[in-house]
Amino acid sequence: MNRKMFLQTLSACCLALPALSFAQQAEKGPIVIQGAMPIEAEHFAQRLDNPKEEQIGGWRFWRGTVDGYPVIVSETLKGMSNSAAATAIAATQFHPVAIINQGTAGGHDQALKVYDIVLGKYSVNLGAFKTPHKLKGEGSDSTQWKPMDLLASKGSAGEDKNPHTIRKFPADAQLLAVAESVKGTYTKGKVVEGVIGSADIWDSELDRISHFHTSYQTSAEEMETASAAQIAATFNIPFVGIRVLSNNITNDGKYDPQTGLACQDYVYQVVKAYIAKMPAN
Repeated sequence: MNRKMFLQTLSACCLALPALSFAQQAEKGPIVIQGAMPIEAEHFAQRLDNPKEEQIGGWRFWRGTVDGYPVIVSETLKGMSNSAAATAIAATQFHPVAIINQGTAGGHDQALKVYDIVLGKYSVNLGAFKTPHKLKGEGSDSTQWKPMDLLASKGSAGEDKNPHTIRKFPADAQLLAVAESVKGTYTKGKVVEGVIGSADIWDSELDRISHFHTSYQTSAEEMETASAAQIAATFNIPFVGIRVLSNNITNDGKYDPQTGLACQDYVYQVVKAYIAKMPAN
């Protein structure tokens, strides 16, 4: 090899080094933090080091780092469809190592107060049900509806002859354990494990809420976690839902929008603890 060819080869190798380093970092994948509304996402995004905002379709994402590790905040928008779409975008565009869906929720458990946090050991879809056959004039009673597991088979969910049971999406064990490990950092309420219910419905009927709490052990309800959990499971991405009670009509707990900020502060501690437990390389 002559001197000119050697220098060209050396130059090409040096130019390739930063790209290789970036690729190695990208192989780790970021942690994605989801929040449906600006009040549930922007506060965390402001805590990122060197945040850069990016728009994909109708969804906002902020890229940055926490303790040197890549973290992306995703504003999923409200509702099951938006949350599922935002999760699919995050999965395919960013290849995350973990997803945390967090934000506010309404209480189903009388023992929980506003500012208490529920770590979603499970999340369930409270919008997938089959109603019993009733003739005109016989009325409607949602407590008689049977849950449909939309993932149970490829056939008609409503005509499935198997017993109708609700699908539970379990949290990733390691994420849940890390979230448990930082409970002592939260001073605005208690932190408990529970079941998060999700649907494009705002329930204000106490009998219906009691039915969900008794039948499916729901601690709180909102509109995103279960759909995000379903998509994350499809991509085999570790997932956990973390929700703070912003109100609880079962015990007259009044709505407080500042709870969304408190939840993000707690999740920030979860992220730092999760990063600290990651391998160095």
